Amino acid sequence: MTPTFIRRTSAHSSPDYILSLTAEERSRSRFLFQADDGREIYLNLPRGTTLRDGDWLESDEGEFLKIQAKPEPVLTVTTSALLDLLQAAYHLGNRHVPLEITDTYLRLLPDSVLQDLLEHRGLEIKSETVPFQPESGAYGHAH
Repeated sequence: MTPTFIRRTSAHSSPDYILSLTAEERSRSRFLFQADDGREIYLNLPRGTTLRDGDWLESDEGEFLKIQAKPEPVLTVTTSALLDLLQAAYHLGNRHVPLEITDTYLRLLPDSVLQDLLEHRGLEIKSETVPFQPESGAYGHAH
């Protein structure tokens, strides 16, 4: 029987399942996935749920699942001038681009048009494959 995970819970000592998901997959509230060990699991979470790296879920049967952010291709944007990074975040936000924001870099999914825009503004762009943690919306919802 495929376990169904229905609610968030606090961390436990060891999970019954580990599920590595991309940022887009972490926004699916109802979906059949394969856990990292190959076993099938079903998520049946409230609509609009966005999972984060390190979240824990519980099934009605008392099984626990830990969410991990799966590495995926991204563009990492850096610069030595903080104002340039803030301006880039502003321009990307105006385009409603899912964006990971830190005090030293911005991270977004690969997009050649946006990469050209950022390079034109003098920012440094590096293609990487790493976990992607985009910001939730202003009201706690993902884009």
